[in-house]
Amino acid sequence: MKFIKKLLKWLIGIIVALVIAAYIFDYDYILKGVRVVYFTGHSTAFIDDYPYFENDTIKKGTTTDDWPLHKNYNSVTATDALKAINDQYGTIAYLIIKNDSIFYENYAEDYSKDSKTNSFSMAKSITSALLGKAIMDGYIKNLDQPISDFYPQFKGTKTTVGDLSSMSSGLDWVESYTSPFSITARANYDDDLAETILNQKVVKTPGKEFEYLSGSTQLLGMVIKEATGKQLATYLSESFWQPLGAENDALWQLDDDKNKLAKAFCCISSNARDFARFGKLYKDHGKWNGKQLLDSTFVATSTQSRFKGQPYGYGFWISDYNNKHTFAMIGILGQYVITIPEDNIIIIRLGHHRSPEKVNFFPSDFYVYIDEAYAMMKK
Repeated sequence: MKFIKKLLKWLIGIIVALVIAAYIFDYDYILKGVRVVYFTGHSTAFIDDYPYFENDTIKKGTTTDDWPLHKNYNSVTATDALKAINDQYGTIAYLIIKNDSIFYENYAEDYSKDSKTNSFSMAKSITSALLGKAIMDGYIKNLDQPISDFYPQFKGTKTTVGDLSSMSSGLDWVESYTSPFSITARANYDDDLAETILNQKVVKTPGKEFEYLSGSTQLLGMVIKEATGKQLATYLSESFWQPLGAENDALWQLDDDKNKLAKAFCCISSNARDFARFGKLYKDHGKWNGKQLLDSTFVATSTQSRFKGQPYGYGFWISDYNNKHTFAMIGILGQYVITIPEDNIIIIRLGHHRSPEKVNFFPSDFYVYIDEAYAMMKK
């Protein structure tokens, strides 16, 4: 018994020492990560994490633009392959929008059309849309404007706002999702995101090659906030959420309640129907109900690969699967808004996990959701 008591005292002492060390050496964000993830019964980030963070509200407008239902709405059932992959990776929402009408819609577990779940990196596409809007509104000159115009910390570098959006910033960010000591983990859980980002250095020639770095989009969000003088949630509400007729308010995670800096690289909590609106907006060259919300040239540029042979434009992933030009918003746990303009199709999938295997830059399940949508529309 004495041995057990001594052991417990040693363990408690070690834990206390580790906690103190975390605060002294500015690693206390790890403690928040432990509370949010492990103390809630998870082993990694999860789609329902927004209540554990501070959030800013993306307000919907007074008018809702409801999605019409296709004449054959839900007249077909999911294919066996779709059912299998939905079960395997925990799909909670799957929609097929054909000719701007919902052809198929299904929700699992206790989720519904109004349920909020984390967008993860689909927020990068939305942040890039805000860049296009800021250019259209005159807050930012063009894609070639240097970021040093907004943050003098980057004076002497040549990184532009377009380089941030197209993932060619040259920042010394290391994209890692497994190490608790990584800058990616710090950005997600720390309470001073601006400090983390502004400590970044440009170490590679910007605008030369694609390198997926969440820090690029976070810095882009900070530039947009600086240029407009508005919180990102406010600017998003005014620019898109209200004009697009979103059905529900959404939430954008903040670093804390003091700094109130939105996580531009991730973490907009909304639903499948409202996320899908960005697919339609870009499919329709920036127009919504006849109003030009985004410059069509910006939209066209955004949805084409900036660098030959690479899968990224400006905020959107690019594919030519089945020889059809496709662009997509993608989140790390299999959040997808897949738009195929040639066939006027938008496919939305939200869920708990995605395939760990990649084929031509994309998770292998990405292609299954496309294939099975086409199979269902042929029934």
